[in-house]
Amino acid sequence: MKNVKVLFLAISLGAVFASCSGDKKKGIDYNQFKTEVKLKPEQEKSFDEITTKYQQLQEQNFQAAKAQGGNMDRVALGIKNEELRAQQSVEMAKVLDGVQIEKFNKFVDENSRKRPRYDNALLEKIKVEAQLSEDEFKVVNAANDAFEKAFNDAHDVYHGNNDLAKEYWEKFDGQRKAVIQKALTPEHFTKFEQIVKDIQFKGRK
Repeated sequence: MKNVKVLFLAISLGAVFASCSGDKKKGIDYNQFKTEVKLKPEQEKSFDEITTKYQQLQEQNFQAAKAQGGNMDRVALGIKNEELRAQQSVEMAKVLDGVQIEKFNKFVDENSRKRPRYDNALLEKIKVEAQLSEDEFKVVNAANDAFEKAFNDAHDVYHGNNDLAKEYWEKFDGQRKAVIQKALTPEHFTKFEQIVKDIQFKGRK
């Protein structure tokens, strides 16, 4: 598909490929959650075991990705971490009650590093509400994937600098939207813009 090829060329040229040495992933502080939600002693024991298990798994994934050096695949790492959070939630649901697990999932969501892309729920909303054809939706997906890869590949340039990260995010977001605009009908693109208008760069706290 011509549009997809143009997209990858445009975004690849703007990306900076570099490894990230010394990037120590800061995990979620689950002790903070325990100050906000009162757990019974038996709950706390299981809570600590589960969170420790998944923090260790996440660290193993990070170290394995880091060992790739200049070939570190941050997209794949992000996908693995999403999967770990989903698995952790399933296990935690066996320990916490309904209200507690709802608060736990919200806490994890708010304190996790998100993949810099339109998530699956938003993609589905775009497809349905903008009434995209299959070909149009393929371009949206390809543009979204290329955006995520480009932003991650430039990580070492903006690492630790939210202002610079925002510049890169907005640059690649502009490229993402430009390619999507070329593939969609004017009516579909107008609806697409309405759906994603609130999607903006969110810096690290």
